[in-house]
Amino acid sequence: MEQSERVRLELPLILPEVDDANDPCVARLVSLLTGRPGVEHVHIETQEGSPPLLCLHYDPSLITVSRLRELVSAVGAQLSEKFAHYIGYTPSPLHSRSARLFSERLREIPGVLEAEVSASGRIRVEYERAAVARTRLEDLVDSLGTELTDASSETEHDHDHAHKQNGAHAGHRHAHEDKGGHAGHSHAHGGVFGEHSELIFAVIAGACVLAGWLLDRAAAGPDWLPLALYVAAYFFGGYFTVKEAVENLRARRFEIDTLMLVAAAGAAALGNWAEGGLLLFLFSLGHSLEHFAMGRARQAIEALAKLAPETAMRKRGEELEEVPVASLAPGDIVLVKPNERLPVDGVVVKGTSSVNQAPVTGESIPVDKSPAQDGAGAIAAFDRVDAANRVFAGTINGAGAMEVMVARLASQSTMARVVQMVAEAEAQRSPTQQFTDKFERVFVPVVLALVALLMLAFLVIDEPFSASFYRAMAVLVAASPCALAISVPSAVLSGVARAGRSGVLVKGGGPLENLGSLNSIAFDKTGTLTEGRPKLTDVIPASGTNEDELLAVVVAVESHSDHPLASALVKGGRDRLKPGTAAVRADDVRGLIGRGVQASVDGETVYIAKPVLFSELDGMRLPPELAAADEQLVQSGRTTMIVRKGSRFLGVIGVMDTPRAAAPGVMAQLRELGIERLVMISGDNQQVADAVARTVGLTEARGDLMPEQKVEAIKTLRERHGKVAMVGDGVNDAPAMANATVGIAMGAAGSDVALETADVALMSDDLSQLPFAVGLSRRTKWVIKQNLWVSLGVVAVLIPATIFGLNIGTAVLFHEGSTVLVVINALRLLAYPDVASRSVDTAVAADLDERPPQSSDLRDIGSKGASS
Repeated sequence: MEQSERVRLELPLILPEVDDANDPCVARLVSLLTGRPGVEHVHIETQEGSPPLLCLHYDPSLITVSRLRELVSAVGAQLSEKFAHYIGYTPSPLHSRSARLFSERLREIPGVLEAEVSASGRIRVEYERAAVARTRLEDLVDSLGTELTDASSETEHDHDHAHKQNGAHAGHRHAHEDKGGHAGHSHAHGGVFGEHSELIFAVIAGACVLAGWLLDRAAAGPDWLPLALYVAAYFFGGYFTVKEAVENLRARRFEIDTLMLVAAAGAAALGNWAEGGLLLFLFSLGHSLEHFAMGRARQAIEALAKLAPETAMRKRGEELEEVPVASLAPGDIVLVKPNERLPVDGVVVKGTSSVNQAPVTGESIPVDKSPAQDGAGAIAAFDRVDAANRVFAGTINGAGAMEVMVARLASQSTMARVVQMVAEAEAQRSPTQQFTDKFERVFVPVVLALVALLMLAFLVIDEPFSASFYRAMAVLVAASPCALAISVPSAVLSGVARAGRSGVLVKGGGPLENLGSLNSIAFDKTGTLTEGRPKLTDVIPASGTNEDELLAVVVAVESHSDHPLASALVKGGRDRLKPGTAAVRADDVRGLIGRGVQASVDGETVYIAKPVLFSELDGMRLPPELAAADEQLVQSGRTTMIVRKGSRFLGVIGVMDTPRAAAPGVMAQLRELGIERLVMISGDNQQVADAVARTVGLTEARGDLMPEQKVEAIKTLRERHGKVAMVGDGVNDAPAMANATVGIAMGAAGSDVALETADVALMSDDLSQLPFAVGLSRRTKWVIKQNLWVSLGVVAVLIPATIFGLNIGTAVLFHEGSTVLVVINALRLLAYPDVASRSVDTAVAADLDERPPQSSDLRDIGSKGASS
């Protein structure tokens, strides 16, 4: 097994309002990246007179530069523009070996850091703008007979010096110049019959073989006619195979196509023209059907891009004009008529309706929409706009007309970002695919050595050379791992496409496979297991103050905070304040990470924070009566905060966030799918965490955790139980999600940060999508296993069978049949049922050696406890 390549990146680090490399924000960035699967070491390098450098050592087979960039930007890092990135596509899918070859040729270009080409035809390249021109990449793509999409226009990122290192040695990257004309071979061939040329050529080859065989058996027609038909079969059946073999040989690669041509030539040399023609016919037919099937999976993904309309009715004053969606700018008003697709991401400013958001979020029930009070203010904070006011491009309007204020450019809409991310996911190889690629590199030379030995069999057994040669060619055909090459990519592509169709964005085969094999899931509490809409339930003033004074300070301070609890405190406080209560002003409002908020009111320092903060600050011990009131609220499941102004404690306030109604059922489904550990990690106190855990049916709850402690909790779970997923909102949970094997963000449709941070994004704020994502991943993992067993099993049976006399025709029939079978098996994933119609797949759980829970298990969930 060859050693994984290691890459070292040095990135100029620029954090807003931070000029010290020892600042806690820098530490948070390092914490976010440290421990991420694929990231081996992260540290800050400082040099006199130079900005600090963020240095990352990572394994590109496990994590990409794109993913690192997303994780870095998720915590506010901005990097100098050095590398560019674009995504292209071929008009039609490629064969997996052609895609792999083309990827390797792109990587050989000096300045290209990463390049992946998928069998579906997606091209993803990361390159250094100063070292390689975009035209150079386009020339290589043109040599494939394709072109880049306009939508994938390059985007600059922020990386500086890129170094490669193998083992411990670090140094500059040395790449070889492109050798040999073409970068790879495309099966997006065009040809005289368009993109179906290979299939038509294969059918003609088959007809020629059949006609020649019938004439030969019937001894009808001139003697030369059967041979002429067989020669024609060789031409039509081998035309595209020869093209691919030539490209492989020019790239100094000996691939399966070459093996097949050698076998066919050997059959002809022995006078077995019919068997050679049959071999090329079936091989070409198998390739064309594989190409067709991959096209089906690709079409399922491309259908996402066609959901948003290309034009919109823009309103200027009282006039309406139809304009291209690409020309709309934030702040424009568009009219959406009943039953039309929405053209943009925006907020409703006039009219009411119900919108079918299934194309983006997967929600089965239309969502009621109403106007926002302040459209301009809403689009400025689009991520935090209420779901009733926010709409997405590609969704379908109901019976009412609406006017929508544009919040994002068309190229930055949620739908556009999802399509781009799915395209990137297509071009990333899964762990199993990386293994099969490495296996093929070892397997093919071994097969060639075996064939060479078999050709010499006539020296040790009593048979003519022709018989030894024929047997060797039969083994060559039987051992060609065609089905193995396509078994994993077809399943991953189908799984990613199926997930995207139901509002679940999976960023590649790695997260898909990992989610299909893990048995531990950690959850954040607020907004994930609970509704995320806490209410102010209790206000207990301290002696010497009153409720209005307490609430006035709380409203003034929390109105400046973006914490999830802040809006609940402001709304509840305003509702409780007596009319005429004088408003107070808060200044210098600052968040205390994991503790609360600090501000200045009337020249005095105000703290609104967890009780634990006051035990950490000198001279701020809670009065006994206030501590007792706080304890009573905590025991009743409230989240509490103590309010102190200057030297006085003003009181304690309590909020409560109710668990989601769907949470207990979701936990039961996850158990049936084989998830053994359901753990909540929360910053709330342990009593509140325990109460929520008992209600929803978790196996464990850990409370009183600071953000860095959540990261440690995830690392501990990984060390003890292997793979672990983390479910959260993708914003406050970013460090913990980044350190999980799979980070899953809920409600990602309106959040750019969540889309970037997560490995799997549930586009709707619906916890019931989680069992669908886990179930689909497990089914995909099972399909991959099936495909590997079929592809390797057929080879394992055919090799000894051909050694002991099975002819080439029968061998190629089973060989190509297995290739078509694994592709069709993978396409079944496109029909995986939706959440609403799907019962839990216990067969998959059983395959993963997981016992479905008994009824007694579910009754005892609460009694198992939720302890830290």
